Amino acid sequence: MAHVYIEDIGKHEGEEVTIKGWLHNRRSSGKIHFLILRDGSGFIQAVMSKAAVGEEAFKSADHLSQETSIIVTGTARADTRAPSGYEIDVKSFEVVGESHDFPITPKEHGVDYLLDRRHLWIRSERQQAILRIRHEIINAVRDFFNGRGFILADTPIFTPAACEGTTTLFPAQYFEDQTAYLTQSGQLYNEANAMALGRVYCFGPTFRAEKSKTRRHLTEFWMVEPEVAYANLDDVMELAEDLVVSVVGRVLDKRRRELTIIERDVTKLEAVKKPFPRMSYDDAVKKLQAKGLPIEWGGDFGGPDETALSEEFDRPVMVHRYPAAVKAFYMKPDPDRPELALGVDVLAPEGYGEIIGGGERLADLDLLLQRIKEHNLPQEAFEWYLDLRRYGTVPHGGFGMGIERVVSWICKLEHVRETIPYPRMLYRLYP
Repeated sequence: MAHVYIEDIGKHEGEEVTIKGWLHNRRSSGKIHFLILRDGSGFIQAVMSKAAVGEEAFKSADHLSQETSIIVTGTARADTRAPSGYEIDVKSFEVVGESHDFPITPKEHGVDYLLDRRHLWIRSERQQAILRIRHEIINAVRDFFNGRGFILADTPIFTPAACEGTTTLFPAQYFEDQTAYLTQSGQLYNEANAMALGRVYCFGPTFRAEKSKTRRHLTEFWMVEPEVAYANLDDVMELAEDLVVSVVGRVLDKRRRELTIIERDVTKLEAVKKPFPRMSYDDAVKKLQAKGLPIEWGGDFGGPDETALSEEFDRPVMVHRYPAAVKAFYMKPDPDRPELALGVDVLAPEGYGEIIGGGERLADLDLLLQRIKEHNLPQEAFEWYLDLRRYGTVPHGGFGMGIERVVSWICKLEHVRETIPYPRMLYRLYP
């Protein structure tokens, strides 16, 4: 008997198949049980009649409860009314593991209740759909860079020094009284990789000890960071634009079913096409002030500012050339206006804020030394980074894209905590 995954059931119409999964739901009407099964790849209705399985087996199915693991054998048949387009006429079934009083029932539960049981919550249809979309986004990102000749060169998670100041670092006890820090970004190491390999990206977990409780923040999240030798700000903006368009297109192409399950309005995603609107920081501030927001030139944008800027566009908007004072020490100043940094933030539409931040790096050794001093950073910790400017420096740039923020926007989620199997937040380290 062929063990078949539910997502492949269409290839086996009219055949006898075996599904190995869990009971998601059950209802009965006299002589028929309707069992909704899931196996990780999808959901399907299995129809069990007393006539087909016999009195005894039919009666034993009376007591099957939510999340009991079962193996069902029967014939796959097309049914246009069924959500998957197919049903199974059950001939036999076997209980593998019983489940009693499963804590997450179809009724409404509070968010804290669900997060305490996140290991079980991810079994629900909606959460599975979100995690499948996340998987597609990650695959799309890898395929995008691999297809353009980028080399994956991962960077350390333990680092000896901060990338952007020490206030948001998690310290970790290293050997012999050394303190290491969990990485905030692979970017500095990525720059070294780019000087060796030309076009690179790293893709891994990053950690920010921000005491933030907003719907956009996690303390542990995944970030993809490309870096390109001989690239300027315009090259970086073009790469970011191409990546976002490619990822959204891939999700629309491969995950329509999941987008339907989470009731996403796909017309909003279909509008995400090149070119993205581009706006200088100066113009952005004027626009925000005209809308009555209390922003002064020189300030960084908060969530409400980002939302206000993006609300008039149906696709992401790129804001470039921020004041150097609000950007990291390694950003290249604009040669025409040194008070500005050659950086860009990509703001997602529908109020989802920054999904990409990056720009052109500072390639001049003397200026970089000056910036390290201005930021009160220990020069000795950055000697290796300064070497990149000593031995064949070139213009170069890149960016970081937060996976969870992209998932949040593409799925139109209320909170970033649903974008990762086990979210880590200010007050949540369990399960």
